Amino acid sequence: MVACPLCNKPVKESLINEHIDDGCTSHVIDQNETPNPQKTHSFFSTPARRAASSTLKNVPPAPSTQAPAPANQRVERPKTPPAGTKRPFGDTVDGPLDGESRSPSLPKRTKLSALQKVAPLAERMRPTSLDDVCGQDLVGPKGLLRGMIETNTLPSMILWGGPGTGKTTIARLIANTSGARFVEINSTSTGVGEVKKIFADALNELNLAGRKTIIFCDEIHRFSKAQQDVFLGPVEAGQVTLIAATTENPSFKVINALLSRCRTFTLAKLADEDLVTILERAMAAENCTSPLLDTDMLKYFASFADGDARIALNLLELAMNLSKRPSITRQDIKKELTRTLVYDRNGDQHYDNISALHKSIRGSDPDASLYYLARMLQSGEDPLYIARRLIVVASEDVGLADNTMLPLATAAYAACEKIGMPECRINLAHAAVALCLAPKSTRAYRGLANALEALQEPGIAGLPVPIHLRNAPTRLMKEMGYGAEYKYNPDYLDGRVVQEYLPEKIRDRKFLEHMDLGTKVDEDLDDSLQPELDD
Repeated sequence: MVACPLCNKPVKESLINEHIDDGCTSHVIDQNETPNPQKTHSFFSTPARRAASSTLKNVPPAPSTQAPAPANQRVERPKTPPAGTKRPFGDTVDGPLDGESRSPSLPKRTKLSALQKVAPLAERMRPTSLDDVCGQDLVGPKGLLRGMIETNTLPSMILWGGPGTGKTTIARLIANTSGARFVEINSTSTGVGEVKKIFADALNELNLAGRKTIIFCDEIHRFSKAQQDVFLGPVEAGQVTLIAATTENPSFKVINALLSRCRTFTLAKLADEDLVTILERAMAAENCTSPLLDTDMLKYFASFADGDARIALNLLELAMNLSKRPSITRQDIKKELTRTLVYDRNGDQHYDNISALHKSIRGSDPDASLYYLARMLQSGEDPLYIARRLIVVASEDVGLADNTMLPLATAAYAACEKIGMPECRINLAHAAVALCLAPKSTRAYRGLANALEALQEPGIAGLPVPIHLRNAPTRLMKEMGYGAEYKYNPDYLDGRVVQEYLPEKIRDRKFLEHMDLGTKVDEDLDDSLQPELDD
């Protein structure tokens, strides 16, 4: 007879595996039965423990102060719930499970209570069920991810979304409802060695107790490519279920091998209505009834949060503290809570805003161009980065229609390099508006694209250069006819000669088109503008 390592109940040694597989419910030996005196230890016991056990056999039992149990009453050892028992959301790892009574000797979790008291409002208001998650249809009643959770068919996944959209909350709720072992790591504080140890523990847990392990990796994009390789084997084998969260585009920040082993779910930016709902719940939970924090003020916070629930709740928490001051007004609260950072210049917004600036200039919209330029400068964008893009715009979009724009954009770059912020923002605005108002021509840009496309055709890239265009720096090359019969254009009237420059096979090909712009007509244009377009 041995003691089960999970429930500590006596079980026959030959039936221990079946006992564990059945959730610690079968093959339990009644305590009234007389066990084999030679086998009172667990097969997991160490030699020292076995020796101590044998020594204690000869020690007479201490007198008991408790009344003996009746003969027909079964005395059980302290229970440890079987694998798969769900833990209520919010319990710590060492807390009691459902149906488990806490021993009076165990200390109260005063540290957790203290942490809850100092936790910010955004942490205290984390949803405790999937029904409380706002703005994410993936976990809604008919959501794809919700269906996977309910049917317990969770794959490894990557949750991609902006800050404050609920990635961490959803991962914790998934682990809570699945009854699996949950391990949370962060790429900024966890090394490869620790991750490998977690994999080994997960495999032992799976083999011994049949319980799966869910690893939640926050900010996985901060792991290097070599570090991300560590996840490939365990994820592919099903040893662990990985839930990774990232604010960056996984196509650029997560290796392809890991992407192919995981499902990618995109979390939408929270709408203002969803943020208002979250803020109203928080006010009700905090019993806040300040007349200054009405629905209009909550909408103001939601618009400033830009889809980030954490920012919205932080603003509300500050506002609730400010509202306690005597004689404070709504305008005072708004002034105190002005948000200065427009976007994270190291994330996707960096590329989205520079793309919007470029396309606004291409569309000759100076107002939009100034708006996106101001957003980037306000967020600390490198002015030289913006100036370099303006040089590209000068040739790509204005091009041959106004050849003075390229020198202007280059001068704006030199000005930013010499002056720096904040004054060089004026030079950037000058160049951006001038590029907006300039006529547009993509002839040169499209001509180069046509030539590059021709090189993809078989046999075109390797055509021999006509012999009369070849250079002849040596005597042998001259004897071979290199450069012979070449007509030097400046020697002729107006530089006009009859001479072929393209290889013979593509002699009639045209790459530079005659039109500055395309010929498509936008159906959304007002009919009154059509005659001008036709002219």
